[in-house]
Amino acid sequence: MTFYPEVKSLKWTTTGKIATNHLQPAVQCRQIHTRKGQGHPPCQRGDKTRSTVSTSIANSTNNHFLQIKISNTGIGISAEHIANIFDRFYQADDAHTRKGEGTGIGLTLTKELVELLGGSISVKSEIGQGAEFTVRLPVRKSAVRSLDLPQIETAVPASGTMAEMITSAGSIVGLENDDAPLLLLIEDNADVATYIRTCLEGQYKILWAEDGQSGIDKALETIPDIIISDVMMPEKDGFEVTQFLKNDERTCHIPIILLTAKADVESRLEGLGVGADAYLSKPFLKEELLIRLEKLVELRQRLQQKYAAVDFVALATNAPAQATASLEAIFFEKASRSILGHLDDANFGNEELAREMAMSESQLNRKLKALTGKTLSLFIRSIRLQQAKILLETTHLNISEIAYAVGFADPAYFTRTFSQEFGGAPSRFRG
Repeated sequence: MTFYPEVKSLKWTTTGKIATNHLQPAVQCRQIHTRKGQGHPPCQRGDKTRSTVSTSIANSTNNHFLQIKISNTGIGISAEHIANIFDRFYQADDAHTRKGEGTGIGLTLTKELVELLGGSISVKSEIGQGAEFTVRLPVRKSAVRSLDLPQIETAVPASGTMAEMITSAGSIVGLENDDAPLLLLIEDNADVATYIRTCLEGQYKILWAEDGQSGIDKALETIPDIIISDVMMPEKDGFEVTQFLKNDERTCHIPIILLTAKADVESRLEGLGVGADAYLSKPFLKEELLIRLEKLVELRQRLQQKYAAVDFVALATNAPAQATASLEAIFFEKASRSILGHLDDANFGNEELAREMAMSESQLNRKLKALTGKTLSLFIRSIRLQQAKILLETTHLNISEIAYAVGFADPAYFTRTFSQEFGGAPSRFRG
């Protein structure tokens, strides 16, 4: 980078403390850097780009302006993007898996700060010819009083710093309440992750993954209740993340919200086509995000009510064709068959079922809890009791014999749990 003034000397003064800055022509700071990322001719990957900052005094009819020009010899900006680059969350580079995605708010904030000082910012650019930004700030002998400036409310809670809110990737932050939903946030930009974290403060436990691949790994490891994923990320983009998780038996039930600046119809259809449950465009309102999450949680609760009424013994006996069945139906049919295959084994429990389902106990427990509202052990017990009910209605076995037949070592315990499950003693269900 080359820095030079177009006038011999500049000096400015601030109220309270006096700060002077003389920009002499002899002072130069050069920094040649190698541009990373996808290039356009004539700048290709690995080409060197030179940036220049110049300052001057510009005059208009009634005012003097400090004019700062920042230019480079990079790839340039196309005309279709120039009109939008100052828009919040706008991204000129829309590659899904570009590395090191920015927040899309830097130029927006710059423009707002410049205008707050009574100035203006503009840009000129052509593809392959670099870009030139011009900032014009009025030269005044009086500063704007702080009382005249708009007051900005922060979304950051009083306790804790930003760094404390989003700690290292992979850490769960938020509520200590074990019943709070676990939300997996897949976002490669820590600032955006922190903002979303503040939006969800007090309502969710949050697990953060900083790219698409680590997001998939964390989803498989923890089986979260809901996922918010950016689209443009390193390693794997949000579409790839969604497609993988929605086609994996362990995670297919998890609601996924895709969050991105790409608001065009084609991108929305692509996101919904790979199984996303909702598609939220940047910029978004906090209230909109909360409502989306609330509705998806309500949908899961209705799903729990649906599966609470399912006869899993009948499902295992009359399984639908796998070509037409949902992944959830296939999952329940497989789990039910495994339990029924070991029905008279009182020692067949959580560990054994998890092994047959090729999941860890934690994965299986969280999936079952999300779909049925029941823990793994309660799900196994429920299927044993459903089969006991069938035996009571269709056989002449006594209650103790039925208890042993469905894997209960204690007939008295069987009677208590049967009454809790069906609202009546086993004797009431005799055929």
